[in-house]
Amino acid sequence: MQPLFVDYSNLLKKCHDNICKTMDGLPPETLDWVPGADINSICVLVYHITGAERFWIGDVAAQEPSNRDRDAEFKVKNLGEEFLHQRLNDSFTYVNSVLEKLTLQDLEISRTISRGTFTVGWALFHALEHSHLHLGHLEITRQL
Repeated sequence: MQPLFVDYSNLLKKCHDNICKTMDGLPPETLDWVPGADINSICVLVYHITGAERFWIGDVAAQEPSNRDRDAEFKVKNLGEEFLHQRLNDSFTYVNSVLEKLTLQDLEISRTISRGTFTVGWALFHALEHSHLHLGHLEITRQL
């Protein structure tokens, strides 16, 4: 794996580890707790993070369709901490399988989807940025 992609993987791993820490020790019912209107539960956020990673890195960067149902990600409940941890692990494993195949030249390739045209590099870094953004949401939700 190229050094840039090793660094990417390490940053994503750290993000996933911190996501897991936000769930550690919480009673199961708090994973579905919604702190207020238009705010997502921990369960929803984790499920959505992994769905978005699969979309931007798999569907867009690697062009491996996932048939993602984004709307369904915001309706999940009662999945449990173990399931969410496994989903994060599966996402991380998948991302690394894509990173193993990429070259630095691939970062410049454009991909057109319904939302617009993005380079592979933009898709990768957007996925990482998005996961970190929601990590912040998870940490605030845990504090509440």
